[in-house]
Amino acid sequence: MAAILGISAFYHDSAAALVVDGKIVAAAQEERFTRKKHDFDFPQHAIDYCLKTAGLVPADLDWVGFYDKPLLKFERLLETYLAYAPVGFRSFVRAMPLWLREKLHLPRIMRKGLPGVARKRFLFAEHHESHAASAFFPSPFEEAAVLTLDGVGEWATASFGTGQGNRIRLTHELRFPHSLGLLYSAFTYYTGFRVNSGEYKVMGLAPYGEPKYADLIRDKLLDLKEDGSFRMDMSYFNYCQGLTMTSAKFHRLFGGPPRQPESPITQREMDLAASVQAVTEEIMLRAARHVHRVTGMKHLCLAGGVALNCVGNGRILREGPFEQIWIQPAAGDAGGALGVALLIHHQLLDQPRVPHPDDAQQGSLLGPEFTDAEIEKFLDSVGAVYTRYPDDEALCDAVADLLANENVVGWFQSRMEFGPRALGARSILGDARSRSMQSVMNLKIKFRESFRPFAPSVLRDRAASYFELRNGEESPYMLLVAPVSQQRRIESNGEARGFDKLKIPRSDVPAITHVDYSARVQTVDPERHGRYHRLLSTFERKTGCPVVINTSFNIRGEPIVCTPADAYRCFMATNMDALVLEHCVLRKCDQPESQQIDVEQYKSQFALD
Repeated sequence: MAAILGISAFYHDSAAALVVDGKIVAAAQEERFTRKKHDFDFPQHAIDYCLKTAGLVPADLDWVGFYDKPLLKFERLLETYLAYAPVGFRSFVRAMPLWLREKLHLPRIMRKGLPGVARKRFLFAEHHESHAASAFFPSPFEEAAVLTLDGVGEWATASFGTGQGNRIRLTHELRFPHSLGLLYSAFTYYTGFRVNSGEYKVMGLAPYGEPKYADLIRDKLLDLKEDGSFRMDMSYFNYCQGLTMTSAKFHRLFGGPPRQPESPITQREMDLAASVQAVTEEIMLRAARHVHRVTGMKHLCLAGGVALNCVGNGRILREGPFEQIWIQPAAGDAGGALGVALLIHHQLLDQPRVPHPDDAQQGSLLGPEFTDAEIEKFLDSVGAVYTRYPDDEALCDAVADLLANENVVGWFQSRMEFGPRALGARSILGDARSRSMQSVMNLKIKFRESFRPFAPSVLRDRAASYFELRNGEESPYMLLVAPVSQQRRIESNGEARGFDKLKIPRSDVPAITHVDYSARVQTVDPERHGRYHRLLSTFERKTGCPVVINTSFNIRGEPIVCTPADAYRCFMATNMDALVLEHCVLRKCDQPESQQIDVEQYKSQFALD
């Protein structure tokens, strides 16, 4: 038996993943255990979980892989500061303590967290190599082109190459400071959202605006080539040397200072979001077409933080030259932990790889799970009132009725998802047919901005009736945006602007139809999704609709719930109507008042993302 642990840490979304004899056994982000969103500390809790799941102790590990090369990253940091010196001294002083205390002593930290593992069993891969491995090795393809796009690893900000059999080979890269991920993050900062967590808000905001600044971005900020590579005019940016993403020159170009966080969002921010999204999609498409020309491959695998831009992914699928694409569900840094573990197994140890016809990610349901007995013990300990249903049929029948009556339902089932998306294991569900459900769930359940769209879960064999997906096209990991089908649409006169667009229903499933008639689709199948598929099937039988809202089980600023206790606390502190923990169903109206948690106090704990 070969047991290989992969780790990502100290930058964004620390995680651990365990591969045993080539099979992905477990993977989880540290934030789910510590309840600290985007926790970047050494992922001791995630490591402990992975080992416990496999019944192993650290001494049983054959290899431990780390997802990047800290010394090479430190070299880039020093060279960048020296190039801009003396400007950037404050940023340098702020960065050094963490490097000197932890990042430069990673082997020591790993030995402390993994007693019994010899240092000679540690392997450090390059950042984009880990991304590429996470994209190709779990994919269903025997061979494919591989494209990685993110902020920055050691020096690379994007790379491409090929995967064949049990080997990946990266042949081209774009280097720091020229970065699509950092360009998008600069606009995330400028529009008043938090870098490394607010980029998806920019993507959601974009359809409210017009890309009126797109030509300005192309003309002033970028020298964009036909192959998707580019150089950035760094005089407009401040991330190499400062504590902000953008410079005063950037602010003059776009008509003022950055929006202050939590201040009102204006039409300018909507137009800026639309503009950077349009340019990002253009770069992604150009890059994909170039990769196809160079590699000649029929399939494409994607990873890196930019691969979470599902609007761009959808355009690559619909307008690009590849027959199929597969995107790593944990496309950001967390997925690098899985990538390095698979890289060691296949490429270092030369173990064979047999692609799974779906994929090897197992629905990305790789986190902790809890039995009915464990859940009942917890519920009894807190005095919760609940009904235990005897089987899946009775459970799904009851929950489908709740959804059909416009109740908001917390759905906690099976193993927790690995990656940023809730895929029907740690989800909040609602009726997609409701005209009020989007605003209700945003403001009363998620405590977040009202403009944010919700994603649909749809039965796989009914997806083509609701969304413009290609024949047989799947989206089990909610990483593709597709247009809502024409026959489902309610056409508007197009006169509304900005957030007034929210008031106009655009389809017969208005709660999941964004203002540009798009949706971030998750297709649900019985092989990956089990009980969740049964629930949607029951809901369709009762209502005629195979679509429900699926959003992550958390509130703004909080990680997705991991344990029954996390789920119960979130349920009691929001206006959620019901909570389903495996076969146990709690209704809010049945709970004793003594268990109620002050909603405003709970919101205040997670005021900012």
